[in-house]
Amino acid sequence: MDFHQAPFIVIWETTQACDLACVHCRAKAQPLPLPGELSHEEGLALLDEIADMGAKVCVLSGGDPLKRADLLSLIRHGKSRGLRMATIPAATPLLTRDVVQALKDVGLDQMALSLDASTPEAHDRFRGVEGVFQKTMEAVPWVRDAQLPLQINSVMSQHNFDDVDQLIELVRQLGVVFWEVFFLVPVGRGAEIPGLSAEQYEQVFAKLYRVARSAPFIVKVTEALHFRRYYYEQRLRELGIDPQQLAWNGVELPPELRQLEGPRGSIGQAPQAVNAGKGFVFVAYNGEVYPSGFLPLSTGNVRTTPLRTIYQASPIFQALRDPNRLTGRCGACEYRAICGGSRSRAYAVTGDYLAEEPCCADVPHCARIPP
Repeated sequence: MDFHQAPFIVIWETTQACDLACVHCRAKAQPLPLPGELSHEEGLALLDEIADMGAKVCVLSGGDPLKRADLLSLIRHGKSRGLRMATIPAATPLLTRDVVQALKDVGLDQMALSLDASTPEAHDRFRGVEGVFQKTMEAVPWVRDAQLPLQINSVMSQHNFDDVDQLIELVRQLGVVFWEVFFLVPVGRGAEIPGLSAEQYEQVFAKLYRVARSAPFIVKVTEALHFRRYYYEQRLRELGIDPQQLAWNGVELPPELRQLEGPRGSIGQAPQAVNAGKGFVFVAYNGEVYPSGFLPLSTGNVRTTPLRTIYQASPIFQALRDPNRLTGRCGACEYRAICGGSRSRAYAVTGDYLAEEPCCADVPHCARIPP
């Protein structure tokens, strides 16, 4: 798939209305929809655009997408256009067994639930409402009974760094097909809570690597693209190859590395690394288009410009798809074509979306070699 022409995945923030108060949220969620939300007709037209440009997956997110009265109709229409449709409902009283079955009946392909800690107290504190953990646990068998593939989303930050092992064991018990681990980006409410240090990223990567190599479900890491570097180096070591001894040229990976199976859920689902603006696009509740929901640089609005035009022609999108535009350690890194770092975190920390990943502990190979 040519990511210069179309994204692999489109996230549409169908609404910012939500009854939770998650401490990390990039949005300013509130119980009622904000003025300017895309209408039902505009939503159908957006789904047509997404399908016509050749995207494969559309995720209807929020806020809480269950706050959209037309959610079932939107899913049905997306499926009729050949899109793989997914959604991420909030664990509130709106989420019931009947609702889950209705989502399945209109063709939903996958449903995600959020789980950020192994205990009710810690999870509810992170999500801002008491009882959310219990509601999530109630919904898990509903999803399985409806024969919907279940995805669990978890946000990693200092709040659950010491809980990772217990969280992994809980996820293993839930019968999931997909575990997506988001690493905190300091935007929105998330700017008020501490993320992990570069060294702590490496420690969590080690745990995720073991899960990815052994679990019966896919592990996908979001906003921590340098997990790909960690994954490949571990695979090389397992093959008896020392990554530091390879003759890197700084432009592309050597054959020994290119031939390796990539992390499942990334290379396993798309032919190359998906990153902000590169195989990925985010459409906000009001039609504004961003490379990622965590990279708040508007590149246009679907109400005035076709999504295809924005994605293909925006200078920001074009820059994000060119690894040679990266600076600092990312610009010198031998992994920049398959990793590229979190462009969202680089922007949040430095104000430059092409700057180096602030939370990567790696030193590029070219910097390790004495002159």
